[in-house]
Amino acid sequence: MSVIKLENIETEKNKRGIKTKNIIKNDNVEVKNLILEQGDVIPAHQVSVDVLFHVIEGQGSIMIGEVVYGLKAKDFISCPPNTPMKVMADKGEKFRVLNIKTPSL
Repeated sequence: MSVIKLENIETEKNKRGIKTKNIIKNDNVEVKNLILEQGDVIPAHQVSVDVLFHVIEGQGSIMIGEVVYGLKAKDFISCPPNTPMKVMADKGEKFRVLNIKTPSL
């Protein structure tokens, strides 16, 4: 067991060109910090596991299925397996989100 300090994790770009910090990944869970700047979009896609989003800073929108939800810091939203999701920094500011997948991919 150890303390994970987000500011000490290296920032990378994912395959969609969005900045991320890979916080933890094991067989049971995968946690990433998605770092979207104003106007960034993670296109609609789906995965075979449950996904929980926790907004840690800013505001933006997340589409789950066909519904778009406006979210701000401290909000949570979940996405069931095999359901289209899209993340958008469309509110004129940065949008920082924890993406938690269970089990891990």
